[in-house]
Amino acid sequence: QVQLVESGGGSVEAGGSLRLSCVASGHTASKYCMAWFRQVPGKKREGVFATNIGDDIERYMVNYPDSVKGRFTISRDNTKNTIYLQMNSLKPEDTAMYYCAADLDPYCTVSLRTDPYNYWGQGTQVTVSP
Repeated sequence: QVQLVESGGGSVEAGGSLRLSCVASGHTASKYCMAWFRQVPGKKREGVFATNIGDDIERYMVNYPDSVKGRFTISRDNTKNTIYLQMNSLKPEDTAMYYCAADLDPYCTVSLRTDPYNYWGQGTQVTVSP
């Protein structure tokens, strides 16, 4: 059974940094996509950063919205099936529950939409105070 486990959330002041981790287990995919989404109560889940990952990747791809450009970066460890979201220059509007997601389709497209993603973590809270 595929499981995604997030860690690294917390509370910081504006301008601070946090690093989120997500470990995927229970699958045998050699190339797939993982992504971070965030959601605040009453709003739609928003794609924050997506990447492909796996030993059989020919070319790494990433996708992210303008709202995080220059502040958030993603890295991956294929040996650990783990992605990391480094969040710098955090703003109060980054406050949300952050979810990790996986799309095990080998032809995944690093989408920022929720529908391609079949597996989701439980979420980790990020709170940024002014």
